[in-house]
Amino acid sequence: MPTRKSPRKGSLQFWPRKRASKFLPSVNWDAIHSGKNIKGFICYKAGMMSAYVMDNTANSLTKGKKIVVPVTILECPSMKIFSVRFYKNGIVMKDILAENLDKELKKKIKIPSKKSSGKIEDIKDYDDVRIIVYSQVKKTNIKKTPDMIEVGLKGSIEEKINFIKENLNKEISVSEVFENGKLVDLRGLTTGRGLSGPVKRFGITLKSHKSEKGVRRPGSLGPWHPARVTFRAPMAGQLGMFTRVIYNNKIIDIGSAGKDGKFKGIKNFGDIKTDYIVVNGSIQGPSKRQLLITAPLRETKKQLKKNFELVELK
Repeated sequence: MPTRKSPRKGSLQFWPRKRASKFLPSVNWDAIHSGKNIKGFICYKAGMMSAYVMDNTANSLTKGKKIVVPVTILECPSMKIFSVRFYKNGIVMKDILAENLDKELKKKIKIPSKKSSGKIEDIKDYDDVRIIVYSQVKKTNIKKTPDMIEVGLKGSIEEKINFIKENLNKEISVSEVFENGKLVDLRGLTTGRGLSGPVKRFGITLKSHKSEKGVRRPGSLGPWHPARVTFRAPMAGQLGMFTRVIYNNKIIDIGSAGKDGKFKGIKNFGDIKTDYIVVNGSIQGPSKRQLLITAPLRETKKQLKKNFELVELK
């Protein structure tokens, strides 16, 4: 008989396979060079629908025809600046809190009784500046406690400072950050599935029904020597709640629920009350999961040339 060959089970790219420590992941903002002014925005997954779109993609087999594509609806309440963070040689040099912060922030973070001393104009000798933003999630049906994350800015130091001064105590909407038809990346946690066996976790093949020591387990955990179980052996453990990135998602529609009056009675979510984004394809996580939309890290021509004109949502 020929030697039976089978590809190894489970990717070694993601290891260890354990629950993420936080919902919104940290981002290497220096690697992202595209975008308008802010490189990221906090959003919440509402659900999926089928979109009836006109395909205007060049050289497409369905060009000029109406097709149905799966889309994900993301609610994007406005954000506000919590603090301004100055960097020197990659190290945080100074933090300056914004004024008139929301009361709900006390549930999320311990706010100092005295504001951080100093003004933006007084800070000198720094090479980068970023902002810590929080979402106005109290405007939605999801929860009251806002989510916070550090976000990078685009442009020179002067352009970053001017943008901060203009929006320090104002609400920033998603329409000011992203445009319809552009590409975005989405970062967040996958749906948690708890303790799972090696068949579901790594996709190993079921053994024969005559196996004495179990069907849904590996045949061997390793050799006699070295006399140990390596991390490569597929075993039961945590599945889901992993940080993942979905690259190059096409924005099909951007709007405001107050103006459009769309998206009511979404299963496991409810009504969308603030701004929203409709993205082509599926996104990780369950309903109401907080996600981070960022400018694309590496655009691909295949996704960039897609041109969909929204006709109807079902």
